Amino acid sequence: MRFMVMVRANKDSEAGMMPSETLLAEMGRFNEELVKAGVLLAGEGLHPSSKGARIRFAGGRQRVIDGPFAETKELIAGFWLIQAKSLEEAIEWMKRCPAPFEGGQESEIEIRRVFEAEDFGAEFTPELREQEERLRAEIAARH
Repeated sequence: MRFMVMVRANKDSEAGMMPSETLLAEMGRFNEELVKAGVLLAGEGLHPSSKGARIRFAGGRQRVIDGPFAETKELIAGFWLIQAKSLEEAIEWMKRCPAPFEGGQESEIEIRRVFEAEDFGAEFTPELREQEERLRAEIAARH
């Protein structure tokens, strides 16, 4: 099972404050642990929402909304994509994570399972499965 692990943003991450060398080293050690265990598939920090955009779809139209966005606690500051046997295992891994923000700031990590092909049932036809597999192979070949 794959899980998306999201680090919720805070006022400092949204202000573009960079982590200290100490926190970067702690996260680096944690990421190394995940890699050695074969758990980590990807992981990155994200720029603040002021450097981003949203596209809202409504009534058959699209509208681009430039950042920054309100409700900092609803934004994502970074993520991991991990492989684990269960949600419980994913939780155990992420409990080992250093606190994402320094100075005792409250922080939150959300863990959500990623859909796999078998989760979609009969609607995910053999043709759609083949297309998905072909696209994944193409992506892997490019990176």
